[in-house]
Amino acid sequence: MENYNPKKDVPLVLNSYDDLFSNFDPRPYSQRALSKDFLSECQKASEDKDKIKLNFFIPKNKRESLKEEKIKKRLKEHFYKHFLSNQKELFKIKTIGAVWFILGCVLIVLTAFFMERETSFLIKVLVNIAHPGGWFFLWEGLAKILIHSKEKKEDYNFNRKMKESEIFFLSNK
Repeated sequence: MENYNPKKDVPLVLNSYDDLFSNFDPRPYSQRALSKDFLSECQKASEDKDKIKLNFFIPKNKRESLKEEKIKKRLKEHFYKHFLSNQKELFKIKTIGAVWFILGCVLIVLTAFFMERETSFLIKVLVNIAHPGGWFFLWEGLAKILIHSKEKKEDYNFNRKMKESEIFFLSNK
C-alpha cells in the first residue's frame, strides 16, 4: 500500500459494501445497522491508534461513489450517536459517584459528631448503623468515579476516535 501509516491506517478488505452491515437488516445503507464483526475489527485495530484512517478496499468493478458517500455518512452518524451516548453515561456514572462520595463524607462526619455526645440509646444505635454506611458510600462513590468510569471509557474513546476518523474507499485488484 502506498503511503501506509501503521500509526493511523486501518486497512479493511471488503467483498462488497454489505460486509460493513448486519445481514439481518434490509434497510438502505443510510439507515442500516453496522455489522458486529466490522465493529469488532475496528475496535481491535484502533486500540493502539490516536487518529484513525479507515481504508476500505473493494473490487474496482463493485465500487459506486453514491453508495460510498451514503455509507461514509452512515458510519459517521453511528459513531457520533454512540459517542454522545457514552459521554452521557460517563457523566452519569461520575456524577452518581461524586454524590455517593459526598454523602459518605457527610455521614462519617455526622456520626463522628454524634459519637462524642452523650445521647439517647436510639441515637447511639442509629449512629452505629450510619457510620459503616458512610464508609460504604465513600468507597463506592470512589469506585464509581475511578473504576466504573474507566471501564466505560474504552467505548467512549473508541467512538470518539471513530467519529473523528477519515474514511476512504479504494480499489483493490
